[in-house]
Amino acid sequence: MITIQQIQERLAEAIKQSGMTQQEIADKLHINRSQISCYITGRKMPSVDTLANLCKVLDADTNYILCQNIDLQ
Repeated sequence: MITIQQIQERLAEAIKQSGMTQQEIADKLHINRSQISCYITGRKMPSVDTLANLCKVLDADTNYILCQNIDLQ
C-alpha cells in the first residue's frame, strides 16, 4: 500500500536533487517559497495540478513520485 509519507519523501528527494533553490522552484510555479518548504518537510502536499507542474519543473517522473510502477508488458 502506498502512503502519503512515501510520496512526500520522494517529492522532497526530487526537490533537493533538482539543483534549484526553493525560491527558483516557487518562482517557476508562481507560488510562495514557503509552500516548497512545506512540501520538503511533509507539512503539506501539493494539489494535483501543482504536483503535476512541480514534476515538470523538476523533470521528475510523476509515476516515481506517486510510487507507481508501470509494467508495459
